[in-house]
Parts: sequence; structure tokens; C-alpha cells
Amino acid sequence: MVQGDHEVEHHGIARNTLHARLQRMRAGGALRDFSRRVDPAALGRGLTAFVSVSLSQPQGRRAIDALLDLPEAIEAHATTGDADLLLKIVARDTQDLHRIVDALFAVPDIVHTSTVISLNEEMPLRMRALLERHAVTGSDPGSRTR
Repeated sequence: MVQGDHEVEHHGIARNTLHARLQRMRAGGALRDFSRRVDPAALGRGLTAFVSVSLSQPQGRRAIDALLDLPEAIEAHATTGDADLLLKIVARDTQDLHRIVDALFAVPDIVHTSTVISLNEEMPLRMRALLERHAVTGSDPGSRTR
């Protein structure tokens, strides 16, 4: 995140001030795990798919807990609509994806899935524009409301 003392001096922020702000942002949940910057393709997982999952019960806590044991499931979101969860899955190829989707049916409470394969990432995760807009509004990015 910070390239060294030169970057800190260039932006006119004291090193201790910057460190304190970063710590506050981490503690407040504004800064997430740095592993989000790793490209799955660099780990041999160049295929991305989105799997809509229907659960037999609406809470789905058992399913979420079981999905933590599936490393290829790199994101999970509770959703509205026909499905209860939307998973982002990374795989080596379609055969590997088939194996992963089959493994989903061993997860408690999963009763139906629907898979869509990403052909290309047209807009990677981006936060700069949001951060810039947020900076203009003047609110603290370390505070979160849920």
C-alpha cells in the first residue's frame, strides 16, 4: 500500500499519522485482506464462474460454514430472487469447474445450482473512483454501517 518513506513524504503525511490511519481503517473494516490482490490465474485458476445456489432453508449458515472448506469458492453473497447465494468460483478449466459444482451438492442444504461462466473480466474490482468520491464527501472511510 505504502511504497516507503518517499511516498509518505511525497503526499505530505507523517509516517506515524499514516500508520495510525491505516490501523484505524483496518480495525474499522475499510481495508480488507491484501490477498484480494492475488490474481487466481497466477495460481492456475484462470476460469471464473458464478454459481447461483438455492438452499433448503433460508438461514444457510451450515452451507456457508461448509463452503469455507472449498478454497475455489472465493466469494459468497446472500441474494434476493430465485437463489439464496451467489458464489464466485475459480477453476483450472471446465472439467475442474464440473468437479467443484458436483462438490457443492455435498454441502448441507444446497438443493439447486445454476452456473454461468465468465468469458472475460470487463471491469476488474476497482475502488479508486469510489475512494475519490468518498474523499470529496469528507466522511471517514473507516466507519461502516451495516
